[in-house]
Amino acid sequence: MQILATEFSDLHLRPLTRKDSDALFRLTESNRQYLRRWLPWLDFTRTLADTRNFVRASIGRRETGLGLDYGVFLRSEIVGVITFNTISRLHRNGTIGYWLAEYYTRRGFMTACVRRLISYGFGDLDLNRIEIRVAVGNQPSQAICERLRLKQEGVLRQAEWLYDHFVDLRVYSILRSEWNA
Repeated sequence: MQILATEFSDLHLRPLTRKDSDALFRLTESNRQYLRRWLPWLDFTRTLADTRNFVRASIGRRETGLGLDYGVFLRSEIVGVITFNTISRLHRNGTIGYWLAEYYTRRGFMTACVRRLISYGFGDLDLNRIEIRVAVGNQPSQAICERLRLKQEGVLRQAEWLYDHFVDLRVYSILRSEWNA
């Protein structure tokens, strides 16, 4: 199990394990209202069993190489999640998603985590393209993409159902050649 260090000495990414389920569920519960503004999956994560199923599926995706789900850990406490939601070995690309508990936002933590996962994707996974899709209006996530020099490619109209309405998604991407430049 590979732990990914970040530029913050006490902040790292670790693949989710079954032992993380309880803490991850508590973190989700305590941040439910905050996360609900932009994340469409919260109504499917209402019980500890739902989180355990997510972690079990995460382990399966890691084993098949179709995705990677990391807990974001500050010291030994889980404070968020960052993932390669999709990985295509054939096309050598991946799509990143992430969330952080509200208390830990605005400290540069998620920018450091996204930077580290992009580096891992291009270096260790041999990807050529990495994409992030962000709801239009989600300024903090858009700022992360812009800080890390991802290029905005366009907007997918009404691409995501967010509880009672559709939202448009901005598509950001970066190529290995751009990252290495």
